Amino acid sequence: MSFVPPVPDIAKLREAWDTWERGEETPGRVLANLKTSGMRELLAMLSDSGWTPSK
Repeated sequence: MSFVPPVPDIAKLREAWDTWERGEETPGRVLANLKTSGMRELLAMLSDSGWTPSK
């Protein structure tokens, strides 16, 4: 059985980040939540598309 990366879920990614900012989760739990919510895939898609942050 092979691992299929999750489709990025922006709402879950935002919630994971928000729990970190509110101090409700440990760093390890936040990283795990970001990973399972598709952070790597989202960053890869943004990078591949040439996206740059706006000022």
